[in-house]
Amino acid sequence: MRSVIFDLDGTLADTSGDLVAAANVCFRDMGAGDQLTVADAGTALCGARAMLLLGLERMGRAPDPVLLDRYYPMLLNAYEDQIDTHTVFYPGALKAVAALYDADFKVAICTNKPEYLARKLLQNMGALDLFGALIGADTLAVRKPDPEPLREAARRAGGDPARCLLVGDTITDHTTARAAGVPSVLVTFGPNGSDMRALAPDALLEDFADLPAIAARLLP
Repeated sequence: MRSVIFDLDGTLADTSGDLVAAANVCFRDMGAGDQLTVADAGTALCGARAMLLLGLERMGRAPDPVLLDRYYPMLLNAYEDQIDTHTVFYPGALKAVAALYDADFKVAICTNKPEYLARKLLQNMGALDLFGALIGADTLAVRKPDPEPLREAARRAGGDPARCLLVGDTITDHTTARAAGVPSVLVTFGPNGSDMRALAPDALLEDFADLPAIAARLLP
């Protein structure tokens, strides 16, 4: 069975606003005030530690591992408390998921967000039941760009790991698909969209309405 596996942050949904807000909770606790803005969406979608490092750099502070370890859980807790305040699905994302189901594709999520946070976000936004499986950063012993989370997402959704593709928004997603020997489809509408063409994915996705046809072409 064919399957389409989605990254979450920056691919299905713009989660950057809530991530930035959570990071700024940490910087305010440091006595420095907000350090990140919505213009830092690209960094936000790279994860909690990337945001902390950028904020510390702007504060003129060294990337202290002890400080990072201290504030990482605070950031996650702040994010969990306000996980869906600003987050929105990209236009047409859920309609494309439904169309893939109608075309007999299995669908699942493979994200480097901790599983409990990804699950809570999708549950809060009423979309968890649309996906046959959810693999997060801590579901397995490895995470993307290791190919096993992608393969396991396909398996748990009822698909064949050799007959899947990964829809993502970063070089990590592209590398994961290549390591698994399956096609990569990279979106152009996320914060890193202008950089995706240079990676030479199997397809670029400018509009979710085009995804079912792309999937059918790449997985005939």
